Amino acid sequence: MDSVFIIEKSAIIVAVFALTMLMAMYSTWAERKVAAFLQDRVGPNRAGWGGLLQPLADGAKLFTKEEFFPNTPNKFLFILGPFIAMSTALITSAVIPWGDKIHVFGKDVLLQATDIDVSVLYVFGVLSIGVYGIMIGAWASNNKYSLMSAVRASSQMISYEVAMGLAMISILMMSGSLSLKEITVMQANDGWNIFYQPLAFIIFLICSFAETNRTPFDLAECESELIGGYHTEYSSMKMGFYLFAEYANMFISSAILSVVFLGGYHFPGMDWVNANWGINIGAILGFLALFAKICFFIFFYMWVRWTIPRFRYDQLMHLGWKILIPLAVINIIITGIVMVLFK
Repeated sequence: MDSVFIIEKSAIIVAVFALTMLMAMYSTWAERKVAAFLQDRVGPNRAGWGGLLQPLADGAKLFTKEEFFPNTPNKFLFILGPFIAMSTALITSAVIPWGDKIHVFGKDVLLQATDIDVSVLYVFGVLSIGVYGIMIGAWASNNKYSLMSAVRASSQMISYEVAMGLAMISILMMSGSLSLKEITVMQANDGWNIFYQPLAFIIFLICSFAETNRTPFDLAECESELIGGYHTEYSSMKMGFYLFAEYANMFISSAILSVVFLGGYHFPGMDWVNANWGINIGAILGFLALFAKICFFIFFYMWVRWTIPRFRYDQLMHLGWKILIPLAVINIIITGIVMVLFK
């Protein structure tokens, strides 16, 4: 039984890892296609039909580029930085419920790598580690622009993690659980959280932009001020890890937004599908529903990037500390009052 359990979980982990890497890879293609559409251009159209092989060409280019090490006494930390950034982006997906259970070989298999009781705390814990990848790599680069970028990134991510955590508290008050699986099941029974907590959703969405260093919060790598930011001194696949980590984080944050606020794998009529077509068909359609929600948020990230200019740094900190955090606290108070009055 233990060997079957290990094989089952290993298969799910490999599938989630492959899905995350595939989405990170093709998000680079989608980014350029969305930018081209919004700017009335064509975008990548040479490598493969519609440029679909462009990510493979980019990967081959990064693999074959010369490895460059700056004049730094911290070569180990210089290598460790992108490794941490990429690892934290990947291991966050372990607690995300990708679908309901399926029935295979006479047993039920949960489409989730691991269902721990404190999966929300796990997500926030891994997110807080991600900033170390940027800090360590930038400091070890021995470059003043990289170091300035690391200071910006760390203060930005720490500031917006507070508002993000406070926005999540209102969801936890309603669900009474720290498990993402139970939060999804609650929404299947009572309705999606975005209708009960629209303010928490907006705060969480804004903080997700800041946590992934996406425009308009890309102060850590703005080319007009800091050359390339924290990865200025990086080349070859070490730079590729930083770039892939950003898109992997975007994919995972879209998945978390979908699970917490849009019902995850739940879709209207899911109970009818399970009753008439079987739980396997329901689980497959549930995964496709979750994937569609994730793709919507990824498109939204890209749409915002090519539409809105970045903030000044003082505006970024003002929004985080003086607007989002007070709003999140007010939302917690209102949620508590409503729960007491209406049970």
